Amino acid sequence: MQISPSEDKTPVVGSPSSPQEAAEGLYFSDGKRKVDYVLVLHQRRNSSIRSHASAAVSHDRLSIVSNGNFPPSAGLDAAGGKIGSESLGEPARAGEVFMELGDAGEKESTEAADHEVRLIRQEFEASLLEAGLELERDKELKTYGPSFTRLHAPWPVLCREAEFLKIKVPTKTSYELKEESGFGSSMSTLWKKMNHPFQPKVPHQDQERTKFLTHCFSRDKLHLYNITSKDTFFDNATRARIVYEILRRTVCVRTCQTIGISTLIAKGVYDDAFPLHDGDYKVIGHLEEKSERQVLHNEWARYSAFYKYQPIDLVRKYFGEKIGLYFAWLGVYTQLLIPASIVGIIVFCYGVATVDSDVPSLEMCDERLNFTMCPLCDGACDFWQLSTACGTAKASHLFDNPATVFFAIFMSLWAVLFLEQWKRRQISLSFSWDLTGIEEDEEHPRPKYETILLQKRQRKQKTKKKKKKKKKNELDQTLSNTNGKVLSCGAGLRAWCISAVEPLLYVELHVVKQLEKQEDGTVTGKDRWRQKLLSAMTAGIPAAIEKLTWKDRLPGYFINVSSVLFMFGLTFSAVFGVIIYRITVSALMAMSSDPDTKSNVRVTVTATAVIINLVVILILDEIYGAVALWLTELEIPKTETHFEERLILKAFLLKFMNAYAPIFYVAFFKGRFAGRPGSYVYVFNHYRMEECAPGGCLIELCIQLSIIMLGKQLIQNNIFEIGIPKLKKLVRALKDKGTAEKEIEEERPPKQWNLDYALAPFDGLTPEYMEMIIQFGFVSLFVASFPLAPLFALLNNVIEIRLDAKKFVTELRRPVAVRAKDIGIWYNILSGMGKFSVIINAFVISFTSDFIPRLVYQYMFSQTGTMHGFIDHTLSYFNVSNFKPGTAPHNLEQGTITFCRYKDYREPPWSPDAYTFSKQYWCVLAARLAFVILFQNLVMFLSLIVAWGIPDVPKTIVEQLKREKKLLVDVFLREEKEKFQLIQSLFSKSALHQPGRHEEHPGTGSQLPGRFSTLPPGPEQGLHGDWGGPRARCRAASFSQFSRNVPTSPKNGDENSRHTMV
Repeated sequence: MQISPSEDKTPVVGSPSSPQEAAEGLYFSDGKRKVDYVLVLHQRRNSSIRSHASAAVSHDRLSIVSNGNFPPSAGLDAAGGKIGSESLGEPARAGEVFMELGDAGEKESTEAADHEVRLIRQEFEASLLEAGLELERDKELKTYGPSFTRLHAPWPVLCREAEFLKIKVPTKTSYELKEESGFGSSMSTLWKKMNHPFQPKVPHQDQERTKFLTHCFSRDKLHLYNITSKDTFFDNATRARIVYEILRRTVCVRTCQTIGISTLIAKGVYDDAFPLHDGDYKVIGHLEEKSERQVLHNEWARYSAFYKYQPIDLVRKYFGEKIGLYFAWLGVYTQLLIPASIVGIIVFCYGVATVDSDVPSLEMCDERLNFTMCPLCDGACDFWQLSTACGTAKASHLFDNPATVFFAIFMSLWAVLFLEQWKRRQISLSFSWDLTGIEEDEEHPRPKYETILLQKRQRKQKTKKKKKKKKKNELDQTLSNTNGKVLSCGAGLRAWCISAVEPLLYVELHVVKQLEKQEDGTVTGKDRWRQKLLSAMTAGIPAAIEKLTWKDRLPGYFINVSSVLFMFGLTFSAVFGVIIYRITVSALMAMSSDPDTKSNVRVTVTATAVIINLVVILILDEIYGAVALWLTELEIPKTETHFEERLILKAFLLKFMNAYAPIFYVAFFKGRFAGRPGSYVYVFNHYRMEECAPGGCLIELCIQLSIIMLGKQLIQNNIFEIGIPKLKKLVRALKDKGTAEKEIEEERPPKQWNLDYALAPFDGLTPEYMEMIIQFGFVSLFVASFPLAPLFALLNNVIEIRLDAKKFVTELRRPVAVRAKDIGIWYNILSGMGKFSVIINAFVISFTSDFIPRLVYQYMFSQTGTMHGFIDHTLSYFNVSNFKPGTAPHNLEQGTITFCRYKDYREPPWSPDAYTFSKQYWCVLAARLAFVILFQNLVMFLSLIVAWGIPDVPKTIVEQLKREKKLLVDVFLREEKEKFQLIQSLFSKSALHQPGRHEEHPGTGSQLPGRFSTLPPGPEQGLHGDWGGPRARCRAASFSQFSRNVPTSPKNGDENSRHTMV
């Protein structure tokens, strides 16, 4: 589809004016105006308009029905296909155009649909020009492929929007940050010298001790700001944000009744819209000549810079506060993993050092004790010796030792310390980035919400049409009946009948005419006012703003609840399937005649089952992410913030259950319901429920946790985050190469907008946060079973920071700089997981490990007060004659066996209450429950002490806030004093020019300006500003041009005044 240059008032340009600008592609053709934003239109060979917003509702084509403001015959030239310029200025009334989402019919041609899209685009770009933006297109016309419209915001527009958005900018006043003195100063200096090799080399880093006062931008106070250059006063990220705000609120009323660029992209009017990166990321030249993108790539987005701190301030300046807060949070989390990793290594080393002196492990490995254990399966399995599980017992001691309890308490306090430290860091960043006191930006509705609301409005219009038609038919029928009755009356009664019926008929006809006027859009101002008054009187209340209610969202809510429950069932089914796999494979391997196969049953089954669990988790993770997005769309959230919060909650809930369900099973359910010899629990009446290893389930929990954690990190980082994006980029490049024509212009270096369009779009921070939150769960929830989890998380995060940095700098389009005060709902999720981890670790230590049974035995049942005899104490007796028929071992390689042992606290066969729970069982259970309560309350109490001892706001920040407020007040008081002195000098000068009036009023020059209704006229007005008539009170801007900071040149003063009066 070829677009005519006269499609709108957009200037058409040719080649840039210099080779450097052609290479960079960051400016308009004049080389002076920056490209602040880019709109992309992808021309296709067989172009057609599709409504992406309505695609989720139906697969029919979007038909835009015009009311006649843009007739095809008037706006489209038959010969050239050019749109007439008169269509731009033709007035239109709001509410006269509507869209029908449905089948447009096969008769509607593609050219008509393209013409409607051009009309929408024409109105939108005309509105942008009216808002003050400047637009530019390429001179070359493409029959297909992407075409770009560049946008530039001039200085008056930037000033107007910065004041509207309340953007804080630096003033001329600065102060030095307070430095510590005495011993603290020397320690701070020493720490800086030690940290110097780890600091990134960022330009102007030495000025961090000097801070400029900031104030919300105001066009009345331009003289207060440190404006050295209008082109660089607002950085590129701020300029892009300002343009995006204009794009977001620009309305298309005449053609499609939509608001914002997001809706137009969803409807296919534009393909995309994005700000530009600051040139190429490859480093060329010296440090002072590098762009911000090059500095970020060199000092942040390389794996060789893994040991350096992140340049958070530069990240925030380039990408915005929201992305800056994410990387700052990730940096704090990674730094605090260092002490947790060190403590975890110490705990693991303690287990290694004491494994040879652990009495229970030595007893299990002692063949002289000759513990004959009951068979592990029915029929095919034989009796076995406990000493064969010596390796499992020693491995279990590495993670199940007294130091594990201390580590669990430490990690629970570590989670609290992490959250408190992040709150302090967040407040420090808010002060440094001037985020204190920012207001939430008003958000426009999402395109999907607007589409559903439009459909609702159309249904109401159709219902009103049907009611009006029905009422009109009833009125016609009444008229015909009335006429018949009147004609049937006698001559004397006919006049009376007409006089009685005519007023009623007039009222009904008047109402019908008013309804027709309202629907046709021809209601005049007086009629519209009368109609609103009548409707308010009849209804009693004003008409409410039309919006979607819970009734409109009820089907979505029902599908959400049922789908989430189904996903939970799917997760549990996957876990149950792996359990069946473990049971069946264990039975089959036990029946094997190969002794090596029989001896490696547990290791083989555990390893393969965990790998299957890992694969299932990774697959379901991707499915659950797409399902959560689909379910959130069905809820029809109004704004992007509501959409993101609901998506995060659903995705977290589904992925949390998916990742931790197998671990929860091993920790709290495996072996709890297996039964005992002679009375086992069977699955499908054939397979026995699996039991824990002789050393306990903690070693299996450790294996499960470590493989799933490491597997998710390695596979997701290396395949999902690196491999798949590169594969998509390769496929897109091959596709573009196969469809693109070989043109001569390709020999020239590509512009920056072409390079950025080839990058992947930014899809938000939800996947990045979600990956770290799941990892935080591995580190905190089950850390008692795997003390090395913080170490592996630390190694992963060191790589993850550089990987994400490289992705943002080199592989993604530049996102719009979004303001944010905090990390939002993620902090609440972290806080909840930190509290939940206390309970989980308490139950893991109590019920999964042997810590409590060992304490109970040592202090209640041991004869010597030591651990000698602990293994014999935990094993119960079973009489082999009590086996059910067919379950006893077929081949007795151990000889004649009368009693076998199994791990449980039950009465022996010779007891009157044989095979019932013994006194030791109830003692151990009571001790376990008591430990859970004690552990939970102790950790919660210590957590409160830690939270109380660490203030949320650092003391230095409090002092600096007070100092800034005082300095800001002094600045404004000084300004008011200078104004007052200036006014006095003006009145004194005017009095000198009017000697007669000065004699009558000698005190005029010394009086306050508020006592005069007008300022006296004089020749100074033309020199110093536009006084333009009497003013009782003068604005601050009226005196700003008299400030000593204003240039003396009249030309510059006039230009400043002209920009001020935007």
